[in-house]
Amino acid sequence: QLQTVESGGGLVQPGGSLRLSCAASGFTLNDFAIGWFRQAPGKEREGVSCVTKSGGFTDYADSVKGRFTIARDNAKNTVYLQMNSLKPEDTGVYYCAAGMVCGLNADYIFWGQGTQVTVSS
Repeated sequence: QLQTVESGGGLVQPGGSLRLSCAASGFTLNDFAIGWFRQAPGKEREGVSCVTKSGGFTDYADSVKGRFTIARDNAKNTVYLQMNSLKPEDTGVYYCAAGMVCGLNADYIFWGQGTQVTVSS
């Protein structure tokens, strides 16, 4: 099965940090643009950030600009989402997805199971 594999989620206090990792099963992550999405219970999926295949362009939702950073490590075939200054409203299941284009509303091809991020005091 071709899918992404998310890890790094957990419980963190407001103001804390987490680093999420995105790997690939059955394909090479370096060959695709990668997007990060999140979804809270009862809410629609929200595009959080994305990075082009080359790593030369990134985009962020307004709600996370200045706090989150997306980066890729080609040597490890891994994409990270560094999440700083976390807020309770950042809580949700975070997914990474692989596609042809970096876009917060773009279509992505391969998805994973997600990793839970809970920001609570």
